[in-house]
Amino acid sequence: MNLARAIHFDESDTLVFHSPARTGEWAISGGFEFSNWGEGDLTGKARQAFANGWLGLETFGRVTFVAVTKVEQAEYEALIERLAQHFVDIYGAPSPEAARPVAKEELGHMAELCEGHDPNTLLTVIRELTDAGVSEAFRVIEAPEAELDILAVHGELE
Repeated sequence: MNLARAIHFDESDTLVFHSPARTGEWAISGGFEFSNWGEGDLTGKARQAFANGWLGLETFGRVTFVAVTKVEQAEYEALIERLAQHFVDIYGAPSPEAARPVAKEELGHMAELCEGHDPNTLLTVIRELTDAGVSEAFRVIEAPEAELDILAVHGELE
């Protein structure tokens, strides 16, 4: 199964996001953070996070680009648990057990976005506020064959 990791080409994310994600951490869209936002919330760095920030699953910071890479099932399951706990800690879910289905759905959505893409394919997200709520669109940027090794951070399970 594929998922995506945060990637940086320069230091710009440290300047445009309140809390930038770290290179190499797993990431999801994280659009749920903006579900109750209105035009008044879209200012400064918060606007940038809304407009095109993916959510890192270690720091819960934002990143502009993610790169598709393989995820092991055990790591995927651990990410579900981590996100469920985040829903308890930050959004007031009653328990990790109650939050787990939503966390699983969020990670499943990201896995679907990554499905069928080659490793190191880059993804971007663009959000806008509409009358119906938050609209997300995704862009796929295929990795040039000559530069595959520099695009993704590859890790090992410990």
